[in-house]
Amino acid sequence: MATAFSEEISSLLTVKQPWQKSSDKTIRIGVVGGGFGLAFHWHEHPNCKVEAVSDLLPERRKRLQGKYKCDKAYESLEELVKDPAIEAVAVFTPAPDHARHVILCMEHGKHVISACPACITLEEAQKMKETKERTGLRYMNAETSYFRKETIAVRELLRQGILGEILYCEAEYYHLGIGRTSHELSWRDGKKTWRCGYPPMLYPTHSTAFLVGTTRERLTKVSCIGTGDPNEPALKDNVYGNTFLNGMAMFLTDRGHPFRCNVAWDVFADGERAQWFSNNGAVYSENSAGQPFTIRLKNETISTLPDFWDMLPETMRYDSGHGGSHPFLTNEFIMALVEEREPAIDLYESLAFCVPGIVAHESAKKDGEQLPIPQFEKKG
Repeated sequence: MATAFSEEISSLLTVKQPWQKSSDKTIRIGVVGGGFGLAFHWHEHPNCKVEAVSDLLPERRKRLQGKYKCDKAYESLEELVKDPAIEAVAVFTPAPDHARHVILCMEHGKHVISACPACITLEEAQKMKETKERTGLRYMNAETSYFRKETIAVRELLRQGILGEILYCEAEYYHLGIGRTSHELSWRDGKKTWRCGYPPMLYPTHSTAFLVGTTRERLTKVSCIGTGDPNEPALKDNVYGNTFLNGMAMFLTDRGHPFRCNVAWDVFADGERAQWFSNNGAVYSENSAGQPFTIRLKNETISTLPDFWDMLPETMRYDSGHGGSHPFLTNEFIMALVEEREPAIDLYESLAFCVPGIVAHESAKKDGEQLPIPQFEKKG
C-alpha cells in the first residue's frame, strides 16, 4: 500500500494542466526519410498537417504517404524545401547528413526538427549555430532520451527541489552489433550504409540527454577510452577512419560534477538508461537486465512512474517507441511553432548533447587524453 509520502510524491509528478488546444493555427510540415521518419505523430496532432513527404526510394515515399495521409510527395529533400506551402521540415535522413540538410532547410526559410545527432563535426556545429542566428528560425533535435518518462520525472523532481543537486550521473546507450559489417543496418541494396563502422561516440545523445536534458549542465572536459575488434572488417575500411566499437567516457560538467557516459556497439546489453545521484536521493532507470525504475529518497523507495500522457493531445496518448518519447517530441516541436517560442530541445541544447561526443571520440583516438569541450551557446 502506498504511504502518505509516496502519495505526495506521486501527486507532485501528476500533470496539473492537461493538454488543451489553445490555437487554431496549423503548422504545415514536410517529412523527409521513410525509415525512422515513420515513427512520429504529425498527422495526429490537432495543430499540424503533413503537407508533403520525401524519400529517395519510391517505396519509402509511398509508406510515408500512407502513414501521414499525404497526397504530395517529392523525390528529394532538395525539391521539397522549394515548396512555399511548407513551414517546417522533419529531417530523418542518415546521421552524417543531418547538419547539411538542416542548414539547407533553414536557408529556404523552414523551421526544422531532425533526428539525432544534430551534427558530427565541430565545423558543422558552428555552421548550424551561425545559420540559426542569422535566419532566426527554430531548430529542435528529436532526441528520445529527453522525453523518456523517467527523464521527465527527474526534471520535475529537480524543479520541485525534492532531489536537491545532482552530484553524479551515469548514462548508457547499448546497441549490440550495429556498427559491424555483419549487421543488417550496415547494408542496403548491396551497398554499405552510414552505419557501417560508425563511431559510437558520434552518437552520444541517447546518453548525454539524460544529464544535460535534466540539469541543463554543460560538459566541459572529457577523457574517453575506445575499444574495438582487430578482426572486424568494418573497422578496417569505413569512411570515418574509425577503429572503435565502444566508447566509455568520463566527463566533467560546468558545475564540477562527474558524468560517466557509455556508448557501445559490442557489449551484451541493449537500450538506453541512466542513474542520477543527488544529496537527497537517487533515480534509477529500468534496464535490460530487469532492474525496475526506482526513486530512492531518504524516507522511502518508490517504483511507480507516471505515464504523463495528459501532457499530450488525446489522439497521441500511446507509445510508438523509445520509451514513449515520440508523441512528446512531436507535440513539443509543433507547440513551439504554434506558440512562437523556442522548443525545449533548441539548437543550443541539441549541440550540448552531441558536441561532447565529438570531442570524446578525439580523446579516444589519443588514448584517453583529457580534452576541453568547446561551447556553442546563444549569441549574446
